[in-house]
Amino acid sequence: MFSPGDGDSEWEPQRKLIEDAQAGDLDALGSLYDNHINQVYRYALARLGNVHDAEDVAEEIFLKMLAGLPNYQWRKVPFAAWLMRIARNEVVSFARRNGRRSQDTELPEEVVDRGNNDPAETTERIMALEDLRKAVALLPEAQREVIILRFASGLSVADTAKALGKQENNVKVLQHKGMQRLQVLMTPKYPELAKNRS
Repeated sequence: MFSPGDGDSEWEPQRKLIEDAQAGDLDALGSLYDNHINQVYRYALARLGNVHDAEDVAEEIFLKMLAGLPNYQWRKVPFAAWLMRIARNEVVSFARRNGRRSQDTELPEEVVDRGNNDPAETTERIMALEDLRKAVALLPEAQREVIILRFASGLSVADTAKALGKQENNVKVLQHKGMQRLQVLMTPKYPELAKNRS
């Protein structure tokens, strides 16, 4: 197991930032927030499907992060994986407390390409993203978690495994099965996906 004295330079900047944040350095806390807010927000949005709920939950996740930060111990477990465990628990708690809300019909700005001047193409993209979101919601829980952490949050296979407490091979299998299932679910509306099926 990695210990702080091992001198692994790859992890040193991240470890220093976390240690500074744990010591109460406001700039370091701000950097942790800036480095991870989009990842946390995308995860919450993918799980909840509602922009307003995702924003609220993302802020709650960071409050929980602040509360837990003094107890975080550096063990070469990426901070992102630790944070996504908090995110996962908070999203589940939020969903239980509030039940399922209706989904937003408008996607957030960062998903919609406003630079595209072709309204038909923009509408088509929005509809495809909504179809994909609905298809992901139909996946079994374990596959859905892996797909969301890998593609909505952008975690690596290793970080996803650490966030979920699974082996990397299990994550790869769940991702593969999830992608196959998504292809089956999406093919009726998007027949061009059938060409890619093996």
